[in-house]
Amino acid sequence: MSRFSVIVPAFRVQGYLRESLDSVLAQRFTDWELIVVDDASPDACGAIAAEYAGRDARVRVVTLPEHSGVGAARNAGVAAAAGTYLLFLDADDLLLPGALTAIDTALTEAGDPDVLLHDHDRTDWWDTVRASGDDLADGDPLALTPAAWNRAVRRDFWTARGLAFTPQGPYEDIVPAHRAVLEADTLARLPRACVRWRRRRAGGLAHTPGERHFAVVERYGELLAGPGGARLFPYAVARVLAVLDDQDRLTPADRPGLFRLAAELHRAHRPAGHTPDGPREQALADGSWAAYQKAEKSEERRNALRARLKRQKKKLRSRLMKAAYHADLHTARLDPELAVYGAYWNRGVSCNPAAVHAKARELAPHIEGVFVVSSKHVDKVPQGVPYVIEGSRRYWQVMATAKYLVNNSSFPGGFTKRAGQVYLQTHHGTPLKKMGLDQRRYPAGTHGISFSKVLDHTDQWDYSLSANPHSTEVWERVYPSDAYAPLEAGYPRNDVYFTTGAEEIGRIRRELDIADGQSAVLYAPTHRDYQKGFLPRLDLARFADALGDDTVVLVRAHYFYGADAGLADSHPRLRDVTAHDRVEDLCLASDALVTDYSSLMFDYACLDRPVVTYAPDWDAYRMARGTYFDLLSGRPGDTPGAVATTEEELTALLRDGGWDTEATTELRTAFRERFCPYDDGHAAERVVRKLFLGE
Repeated sequence: MSRFSVIVPAFRVQGYLRESLDSVLAQRFTDWELIVVDDASPDACGAIAAEYAGRDARVRVVTLPEHSGVGAARNAGVAAAAGTYLLFLDADDLLLPGALTAIDTALTEAGDPDVLLHDHDRTDWWDTVRASGDDLADGDPLALTPAAWNRAVRRDFWTARGLAFTPQGPYEDIVPAHRAVLEADTLARLPRACVRWRRRRAGGLAHTPGERHFAVVERYGELLAGPGGARLFPYAVARVLAVLDDQDRLTPADRPGLFRLAAELHRAHRPAGHTPDGPREQALADGSWAAYQKAEKSEERRNALRARLKRQKKKLRSRLMKAAYHADLHTARLDPELAVYGAYWNRGVSCNPAAVHAKARELAPHIEGVFVVSSKHVDKVPQGVPYVIEGSRRYWQVMATAKYLVNNSSFPGGFTKRAGQVYLQTHHGTPLKKMGLDQRRYPAGTHGISFSKVLDHTDQWDYSLSANPHSTEVWERVYPSDAYAPLEAGYPRNDVYFTTGAEEIGRIRRELDIADGQSAVLYAPTHRDYQKGFLPRLDLARFADALGDDTVVLVRAHYFYGADAGLADSHPRLRDVTAHDRVEDLCLASDALVTDYSSLMFDYACLDRPVVTYAPDWDAYRMARGTYFDLLSGRPGDTPGAVATTEEELTALLRDGGWDTEATTELRTAFRERFCPYDDGHAAERVVRKLFLGE
């Protein structure tokens, strides 16, 4: 008997089914059976399911003689299931990486309850991922999305209670989803997204308006007439009204009809003593469509007014904060023992500023260090690191009074450097692509940059940190100013490459699920100004297959493209490490780097490990952004190692050993000598002694 029976109904989803099935097969937890129910699909779904069953004995296909609907298909899957727990996955959705492991662990810790509710996230056809909005921590479980695919249910509990999906019509999972919660003797929660619900642009229920959506009233009518109806009532009303207000589900002509049915439902099942929640439900209770429309318009006006007041309040607050800041500039005493840090436009605690901050705590403990972070990234601040929220009163106070300012980008909101402040610009990479004033020749990549503001910002620096002579030369030309001096000390963030021991590297590799004896390749391409979203120029699953079982591929998408690389449907030896806090850890854990034009190659060279350049669009990149040297030339000092311009070349290099030869070692040595001459594990110390201790 398997731990899980994963049931996937399939009808007219041939474009999505492979990805859905792959998301199950890619799970590192392997004690499962996968039951694909071919609901007499007229497309290739049956053939795809049969193909997967032929490849993996854990996959079985149930074929229905005629199209019966998703509810009947799921019921057929349950009848064929033998697992301890039932999991349902729609054929256009995905099981997220690690989901089965997380669900199994949660079930075990809870003593194998009747039902486990887990979270999900949502995405559209543009791959924009959003949280579910469900409260898995403290909320009433009846308030959660009533779906088949966000819960694991014991099969014997399902059978004993006679649970089943409504065979015909939409909203077939409302009844068993709610009944499972109402009737479970033991229930647990897992506040982790395990399923990605994909909203389709065409073909999905949400994009098929019409009277078929009236079925939501019938489903809740069945539930409200049974045990627990009074407890469920407010959630049922909220769900029905959500359908009523969804323009994708109902046309304007359909809405009065659903309202009448909803009003009848409300009148028939309203618990004694229930008070309508607001004017919309009151109109429902009164059965007045005119009153409901009036309440809608009133709510729209209130929302518009609230939005306008919020904008005005934000503008007023900003003006008041600026006024207080400028007053502090002239009246507040400069604090000689206060330093303010920022990194990557206030995305968290990282890069060179984080390394300087850590070393200052050790060598200059009298200096209080405070990081600036935006409200969206507060969760990324490590415990014990002081911080202020960008734009807050405290932010403006420290910006006015701190003697030391350290940033790898810029401080937000109109910061004005005052006399006596010392500003260290650490930068966040060695320049391969054109930077600063050199970007004027490549307007496609400037995105409206004001170069006069760039120079105003440059005039505030006192020191410009350099990792190598190449950077010093470029910074001096593209950020011209007499205000600052170069600080050629190396990059503090690179110190870990010289100070981290084998035991710590082993710990990092274990956390990344890299087994003993496995090699790890870090694939970390940079962003393109001419590309929206992460679009790797190779088939990552095919690449991982070609490298074999003894190699893991760590995929790091650029942070401009979001929090993940979209690998949920991918491969058991692909690890999406985009959201990992420290890229330095990823470098330490890997045996080789594959990148294109990312400045990570210059840092990685400190490790003296192979760097493979994969540049399939080199000509386009150079034309769009410009570069300071020819990365693909093969000249010592320009090229860090092996080069590939096609997926076939890249795969052959790593499979056949061309990535690490005597010739590539010589190239890497020359590259390292040119771009890492100051990096030796003591860069942060040199910066702290210069900046804070005056040595």
